[in-house]
Amino acid sequence: MADSKTPAQAGAAARPPLLISMHPRDNVAIVANDGGLPPGTVLPSGLVLRDQVPQGHKVALVDLAEGDAVRRYDVAIGFAAQPIEAGRWVHERLLRMPEARSLDDLPIATVKPEPQPPLEGFTFQGYRNADGSVGTRNILAITQTVQCVAGVTDFAVQRIKAELLPRYPNVDDVVALEHGYGCGVAIDAPDAVIPIRTLRNISLNPNFGGEVMVVSLGCEKLQPERLLPPGSIALVDERNVADIGETAEPKLDVVCLQDEAHVGFMSMIDSVMRQAELHLERLNARRRVTVPASELVVGVQCGGSDAFSGVTANPAVGFCTDLLVRAGATVMFSEVTEVRDGIAQLTSRATTPEVAEAMIREMAWYDAYLARGRVDRSANTTPGNKKGGLSNIVEKAMGSIVKSGSAPISGVVSPGEKARGKGLLYAATPASDFICGTLQLAAGMNLHVFTTGRGTPYGLAQVPVIKVATRSDLARRWHDLMDVDAGRIATGDKTIEEVGWEMFRLMLDVASGRKTWAEHWKLHNALVLFNPAPVT
Repeated sequence: MADSKTPAQAGAAARPPLLISMHPRDNVAIVANDGGLPPGTVLPSGLVLRDQVPQGHKVALVDLAEGDAVRRYDVAIGFAAQPIEAGRWVHERLLRMPEARSLDDLPIATVKPEPQPPLEGFTFQGYRNADGSVGTRNILAITQTVQCVAGVTDFAVQRIKAELLPRYPNVDDVVALEHGYGCGVAIDAPDAVIPIRTLRNISLNPNFGGEVMVVSLGCEKLQPERLLPPGSIALVDERNVADIGETAEPKLDVVCLQDEAHVGFMSMIDSVMRQAELHLERLNARRRVTVPASELVVGVQCGGSDAFSGVTANPAVGFCTDLLVRAGATVMFSEVTEVRDGIAQLTSRATTPEVAEAMIREMAWYDAYLARGRVDRSANTTPGNKKGGLSNIVEKAMGSIVKSGSAPISGVVSPGEKARGKGLLYAATPASDFICGTLQLAAGMNLHVFTTGRGTPYGLAQVPVIKVATRSDLARRWHDLMDVDAGRIATGDKTIEEVGWEMFRLMLDVASGRKTWAEHWKLHNALVLFNPAPVT
């Protein structure tokens, strides 16, 4: 009879079976072999697999009775819905998910780690801004007050890139800050502050050099003066105050399409291009200078996660996070539903009770937000997550949290707010890749790190995105999309520490101008504003 094994199965059979357990008290482990393992495989412990177990999926290491806790990361990620024999494939249908941890009686600022020595002498080449922040890119961003102007702005941006940008070689790009907000919304509702301040703070991101340019329709609810009121923009140089005094407010540069001076479509385009050239001239005069690594503001995120996310890529990012904190940088981790089940871990790591209470407030707000939609945190997981071995949000959360490393959590950033202070911050965002990235941009992120197990071509036009593959198979297949192969940790070719240092050095290179694969291919996802307020 002909061999019916697929190439993946044949390859897996040729390699010794490899299981990964996260803690000595775990009673399940995941299969690391490409293609998974077939039934009858004898594991190093002598246990024999009773089922075909896909790569990344769990194997019961002991017999489990109905109701027994299934432990991974030394956490009960679920309870056996029926008896499970040792050697069986443990998947979501065999698990009952635990209830969410109560937000009462949590450990508050109880973990007091030994201070780590500062990491000194590391620098990158960045753009120093007038407000003291540092950009890793030199970009002209054109803010829009409302979706209505998006087509006009996009047309103008394409013309600017083709006709003007080549004259300004020190400017990296021109981007339109397109979004779906601005009108048809309950703009005075309490929660409307979130999308408004998000767009405001994105417009002031360090990668835009303090050059603020706005395209407005004219009749929209989100008027330019409401989006960027007096005091929003720092005085950057004498250009706005030469004739009217040093304490004068900078004039907001707005092209209003409904202005009576605009006769015909091309007159609108001419106005946008004319104003853009003034900003391009100033941006082009900027040069990179040597700045300390402490000027990095890094947003870390995961998407298309699998069971390897918490084994390889996220632990390596966590180690790198600790290095960045020791270097004096700012690191933000996010995604409320993907850390909610580990809230006790987070509040215990808070530097002060006030920081812990701020985290609890953000979790409670989001619990209520989900409840209004008649869902809970379990709505987070995707078919891809489950195919990659993640049975539920509890297991996913345990692997997500490790991106934050072990440093104390020194602050909390509410949705749309700008990050204040250095160290490790919790930025409260939804777990949606696009909304999380948008909110981290608003917080002041100048460098983005994104881990993925299933694979995603995610990228942002406003900030460089370093993509980290959790599995070497993904890194091989997507060799021109992934910047780092963390799968080498699973095979034993590299340690978490080695890959963490590799990421740290890559971040400094990328911050200094080295292009990531997403930048190389110009892969840019849309900005998505988080709007929990009503739409009218």
